[in-house]
Amino acid sequence: MGFTKYTTQSEKERVRMNEAIRAKEVRVIGAAGENIGVLPLAEALAKAREAGLDLIEVSAQANPPVCRITDYGKFKYELKKKEKEVRARAAKVTETKEAQVKIGTSEHDMQIKAAKIGEWLDEGHRVKIDLFLWGRYKYMEFEFLKERLQRFLAIVPKSYKIADEIKKSPKGLSVVIERDTAKKTAPKLPKTESAPEPETV
Repeated sequence: MGFTKYTTQSEKERVRMNEAIRAKEVRVIGAAGENIGVLPLAEALAKAREAGLDLIEVSAQANPPVCRITDYGKFKYELKKKEKEVRARAAKVTETKEAQVKIGTSEHDMQIKAAKIGEWLDEGHRVKIDLFLWGRYKYMEFEFLKERLQRFLAIVPKSYKIADEIKKSPKGLSVVIERDTAKKTAPKLPKTESAPEPETV
């Protein structure tokens, strides 16, 4: 069985294998994952040929470069799988989670929701929080409702920053927060003498 040949120019630029490897000597990892050691390139190529496999450079920056004896088709499959996992993790990090709170919900339930939001922030997610309004609450003053939402934000146990300010939404009021990499504490609510009795949000 001969060495695998490149099928595209992009493959040739992306992965060095077999005769395309430039180093005079390489550290060789065998087909079973064993460390064969540092060998002259010609000897490493001979071992790969004997096994009916390819010699693929997997760490060009190492000194000497690290090469693996393996099947190129299998190597390409594993490479694509890793890239897919990396893209999936990146997509997950930028995901926007959603949480909903209501006026009159118990303190205990609010603490549970706030803790979950804290977990999402730790994972790197943005969180959109809706203050759901129904009935007469839809017609209350914006500043009063904004304060109710701020009271909930104040119990979120992780540091965050406002990504999208509190504003009216189809459900009532909404705000988007994200993890604060500067690790600033959550903003405290101003004390006002004329504020109505606190309500649980």
